[in-house]
Amino acid sequence: MVSAGSLSGRVAVVTGGGTNLGFAAATELVSAGANVVIAGRRQEVLSEAAEALGERSSYVVADIREDEGAEAIIGSALERHGRLDLLLNNAGGQFWAPAEGVSTNGFSAVRRLNVEGTLRMCEVAYELAMRPAAAGTIVNTTVSPHQGMPGMAHTGAARAAVEAITADLASRWATDGVSLVSVALGRFATESLKKYPEPIWRSAAETVPLQRLGEVADYGALISLLVGPLGRAMSGTTISLDGALDNWHGSWPPPSTGHEDGLVPTEQRR
Repeated sequence: MVSAGSLSGRVAVVTGGGTNLGFAAATELVSAGANVVIAGRRQEVLSEAAEALGERSSYVVADIREDEGAEAIIGSALERHGRLDLLLNNAGGQFWAPAEGVSTNGFSAVRRLNVEGTLRMCEVAYELAMRPAAAGTIVNTTVSPHQGMPGMAHTGAARAAVEAITADLASRWATDGVSLVSVALGRFATESLKKYPEPIWRSAAETVPLQRLGEVADYGALISLLVGPLGRAMSGTTISLDGALDNWHGSWPPPSTGHEDGLVPTEQRR
């Protein structure tokens, strides 16, 4: 989306950067000339991803849910490159279950990763790198649709919290030169999609008004644009990259999912 070399000298951290959407974003950033640090919890996955990304990439094995993990990720970028221009909080997770079937522990696990982990990364990036430099952009990944997520009420609540946090921090940190944007993702053609119940992923595109799944390259292109002036201009907002999924108001479950009995598909939490 952006020309080769246009992000030369810029430094980005991508959490969950070893696979799927995170890897796509890292690929686009590297192709535009940025140095990228990918982070996650699986060394083998990160090592293979960094090798594929090339010499302008490196990786950190760390857990964003822990203070020391967040500090290790941001500290690694500063140690290796001396600056941080973009933090992409791409890491997250959830599981399919009707709202009444989500246990307290299950809800807490989703909240801890998606809300607390994201907030922790924002705060550490701000304190250690972006406030001292009086510059930087943080992009927080959330989900669409916003009008309700049957089968994923727990992640809908968590991602709404992230969007609220993004708007609040954008207002508070604006005078320090730091911008924050949320990107709400619809249904994308990733390997992760297939971990959900088969009727869901097979019919996923049918519930998107555009009538296709998002391509991971679409996400990478948007992220590369947000590194520059567009990110500053969009600070405090949520961008929905969802093929108009927010406009879909059909029945749930969709008739084509094979759950005409009205039961919400349930996934065993991992």
